[in-house]
Amino acid sequence: MTSALRRLQPWMVAALTMALLVAGSMVWVQARPTESVNILMPAPFADATQPLVKRFNQEHRGRIRLTVTRGPLETEAISDLAISSLLLGDTPFDALLMDITWVPKYVAADWLQPLDPWFGPEAMAALAEGVRAGNSINDVLYRWPLVASMGLLYWRTDLIDQPPRTPQELVTISRQLQADGRVPWGYVWEGRQYEGLSCVVLELVHGFGGFWFQPDQAAVGLNQPQAIAAVAWLRQLISEGISPEAVTNYAEPEALQSFKAGDAAFMRNWPYAWAELQQPGSAVRGRVGITTMVANSGDPSTATLGSWGLSMLRGSAHPEATATAMRFLSSTESQKALFLSHGYTPTAASLYRDPELIALNPILPQLEEALEHALPRPETPLYAQISDVLQRDLSASLTGQQSAAQGMERASANTEAILRSAGGTP
Repeated sequence: MTSALRRLQPWMVAALTMALLVAGSMVWVQARPTESVNILMPAPFADATQPLVKRFNQEHRGRIRLTVTRGPLETEAISDLAISSLLLGDTPFDALLMDITWVPKYVAADWLQPLDPWFGPEAMAALAEGVRAGNSINDVLYRWPLVASMGLLYWRTDLIDQPPRTPQELVTISRQLQADGRVPWGYVWEGRQYEGLSCVVLELVHGFGGFWFQPDQAAVGLNQPQAIAAVAWLRQLISEGISPEAVTNYAEPEALQSFKAGDAAFMRNWPYAWAELQQPGSAVRGRVGITTMVANSGDPSTATLGSWGLSMLRGSAHPEATATAMRFLSSTESQKALFLSHGYTPTAASLYRDPELIALNPILPQLEEALEHALPRPETPLYAQISDVLQRDLSASLTGQQSAAQGMERASANTEAILRSAGGTP
């Protein structure tokens, strides 16, 4: 030991040692590489989550850098983009915001990383009841819900005191209101040949006591009397003028525009429509109620589950960092922020009873009740194909090119052919 060091007091030696250790640790932290996480989202969600991404990056500076890639607007275009990158074998995305119907297909292709290590039973228990469905395959969790959505029946509180409970009640009320000159149309809905039409029919088929497809039994119910009656009822609405003939070209925006203008007594749409109907230019502002779709029994019918959730892509180089980002974006605080900024329906059960949110949107408790009746569309890797054939024959039946019985018989036969080709039916 040199004479200079011998002259140092013990406390000085300790302080110098501590300073060297701190300096060394700072150099190590600065040298540690930042983990980059890239999540692909449809354009509306990418835009809505930008403030959350900014806050995440501030809170995780030097450790994780989150990027959200703004994908196309259309749902299937997002899936096509993700699949293209996965097929190339070196996807730039760590996670994907997924429509609920994609999960079986992506799991069958082995494209998703199980999420059970990061989202346990406690996290699942905090979700609203209806949001828990459709995220797991064979009890393995592959998708964590970000926002909830379900099909709703909107009704005019200035025209009637209570909503219809059965299909016949909806027809009777509509006829009377139209005869009295109160509205041009009774009911507007999504009748275009696209996914929205499948959602409409799923709700009605169940409301009439039938089913579309039961994967566990490989059973197709489209040619059964209940499903045929549901489609015939939709055709009746058009032929009797309760719904406009143009409804066969309606998607959500067209149905919303008609109802918002005061031209209809009832509308089928998703929760986002509520905020639009309360805008200053709305003819029905403050005069709208919601319920689930009518059912033959009079009990609440099925509400098609339409949520979006986050899935981790297999092969992500940063699974822990990706899971951290997914937990942040789906946290109760983030859900509340998305609700306040864009009206996205939350997934956390506690938020449906949040006084601040209820003051802004008094239908939140009713949305939670509707979620209790929410049902995912058929959980099969072949969902896109069977939905497409259903839409084609539904459209032909609704436009009068064939009867409801003919259309559903064809849809059933085509669905079974698709399933047989994939080994999915007896």
